[in-house]
Amino acid sequence: MLVGMVLLLSWGTMACSNQSLNTEEDSDVIHVVTTIAQIANPISEIGAEHVKVTSLMGSGVDPHLYQATTGDISKLDKGDVIFYSGLHLEANMIKVFDQMSKAKPVVAIGESIAEDELLRDIKGAIDPHIWFDIDLWKQALTAATDQLIEMKPQYKEDFLANKEQYFAKLDSLKQKSVSKLSEIPQDQRILVTAHDAFGYFGRMNDIKVIGLQGLSTEAEIGLTDIEETIDILMEHKVPAVFIESSINPASIQAVIEGAQKNGIDVQLGGSLYSDAMGAEGTDEGTYIGMYEHNVTTIYEALMGKGE
Repeated sequence: MLVGMVLLLSWGTMACSNQSLNTEEDSDVIHVVTTIAQIANPISEIGAEHVKVTSLMGSGVDPHLYQATTGDISKLDKGDVIFYSGLHLEANMIKVFDQMSKAKPVVAIGESIAEDELLRDIKGAIDPHIWFDIDLWKQALTAATDQLIEMKPQYKEDFLANKEQYFAKLDSLKQKSVSKLSEIPQDQRILVTAHDAFGYFGRMNDIKVIGLQGLSTEAEIGLTDIEETIDILMEHKVPAVFIESSINPASIQAVIEGAQKNGIDVQLGGSLYSDAMGAEGTDEGTYIGMYEHNVTTIYEALMGKGE
């Protein structure tokens, strides 16, 4: 709590000098700050030369647990607009966003999606991992694009044309994903991961998803969770389970070891990108590349084509 207060006070001090931070040469460019790279990369494509995008959370960073640093406060303050996913994904940053919204647009793009399209867990909590449903993510990115247009209406045609081109790529991605994963036999379409981040992915691709943790990585994993998962693996003869790039792999290793003790040979199918994308500058560091990596990894492991 004390750290949070210090950060908010620091923001108040920096806000006074914000007007001098942008140089004259890029004064016509929108400085966008995002929380997750799943927002940053598409907005860089849609905004093109009219935006400069900074993402706070890089490869391997867990947004559920993320706490804003003093450096983050500075980056947020320098931005003209802040885009975050919302739906309680960046739960520890809400107070910072509330403060920042007094001085600039702060948009939770995921909260533009109709509630009846969102998934919930058995306790009624909304699943925030909406970027795994490509159609829903297009809705969220449209909300961000609308904000860019509001800020720079003179570039409206550019923003809309770039969005149309990018969304065509997303439509192709969805078609290829659904087609490829439909080749997996129905009884083997069971995706076991460290936490429950792939619900939307499973709904879109007709795959049953089992996450050892709940929707947030703050949830604890119990022995019962592991034992019940092992029972499912044994019943359906699932060939592989998966770790996530931003999650401790210990729970998945426990599942593999438990299954092996019960005479079931379950392999580690590979590492998936869930709450974070790959490193900047790599294919997996783009939204499309991250999604393609996950589809290929899941397909090869569940079809028994892995190493």
